[in-house]
Amino acid sequence: MIPIRGTVPSKNPPIATWVLILANTVVFLVEWGIPSQEVGHFFFLFGIVPARYTHPDWAMTVNLATSNYWPFLTGMFVHGSWLHILANMWTLWIFGDNVEDRMGPTRFVIFYLLCGVAGSVAHVLANPDSTMPTLGASGAVAGVLGAYLILFPYSRLVVLVPILLFPFVFEIPAVFFIGFWALSQLFSGTLSLASRANVGGIAWWGHIGGFAAGIVLQMVFVNRGDACLPEHRHTHDDLKRAA
Repeated sequence: MIPIRGTVPSKNPPIATWVLILANTVVFLVEWGIPSQEVGHFFFLFGIVPARYTHPDWAMTVNLATSNYWPFLTGMFVHGSWLHILANMWTLWIFGDNVEDRMGPTRFVIFYLLCGVAGSVAHVLANPDSTMPTLGASGAVAGVLGAYLILFPYSRLVVLVPILLFPFVFEIPAVFFIGFWALSQLFSGTLSLASRANVGGIAWWGHIGGFAAGIVLQMVFVNRGDACLPEHRHTHDDLKRAA
């Protein structure tokens, strides 16, 4: 199920969302220019390696400074593949504009970064022994999804579902899409804890942590004085259409 667009129109140009997508793209292009034999070292330096902070003796043996906490920020701008960055930036593009409308560009960027940090902290706490670098904006984007779920509970998404060779396009409630995604992250995260594997690749608990942070932090960052009357009318129309 691939989201194509939301049905809530933006009131303002999503400047912060554009800037964040551009920043992630520029960093990825820089990665693309790094010699293949050095990319792994780049990931270890700028990605989140939980054991770097929980096992200082190990960190010293691989020359990772335990006092360097910049990876909690830089890690959310580093991606491992084209598919990785496309999935994150596409999701940010679809949901970020509406959340930014309710927060304003500056507040939205701060909110986004805090959700990313929260996701990284959750990943470290859930996988303290992992020596694999975890990369990407998934925790921050998950925070945007969490905020969207609370701020636009009646909105709808246009999604594409490819069945065999035939693409089917239809609308579903956004709460269904985000809720299903959140439950799948929680299920997979619980399985990852049960397996006690050396986690790399998908940071399930990073997603969960970022999502939870988005739900909580939106209460602080949303401009409650900005009455969104056009959105209220739109969501009312959605309710009548869904009935």
